[in-house]
Amino acid sequence: MEHTHVHNDNHLDSAIDILKHAGVRITPQRRAVLEFIINSHSHPTADEIYKALGRDFPNMSVATVYNNLHVFKDANIVKELSYGDSSSRFDFTTHDHYHAICNKCGKIVDFSYPGLEEVESLASHVTGFEIASHRLEVYGICEECKKKD
Repeated sequence: MEHTHVHNDNHLDSAIDILKHAGVRITPQRRAVLEFIINSHSHPTADEIYKALGRDFPNMSVATVYNNLHVFKDANIVKELSYGDSSSRFDFTTHDHYHAICNKCGKIVDFSYPGLEEVESLASHVTGFEIASHRLEVYGICEECKKKD
């Protein structure tokens, strides 16, 4: 388990470096929001982040969380995943990874598929586009929901 913790610390350090280069001040709140997203594998909503951090930062509002998320989004270290429902989820941007989404409970699980890395160069070749990024989603029923049926 230790291994993943070290991994996350590196993510936090490099994200903070990116923000500093972008001229963003690293406040304790900002750091906490960032750390929460990096350590959370559930793609939290702004509301979930606010609830989780509210105890440590009693003067932090939901608006503060949103503002920070938008700062992170502008710096390209966080992606907003909106799936048509009211609350966007936020994902720390590391390597390209893909999402399996449960049609019943809405759970999102990350998976990697390195074989898809060529998809951008193929798309570029076929369309003439300069490709910036891609995302892939697969939909189905998660294990927990399958057990319930």
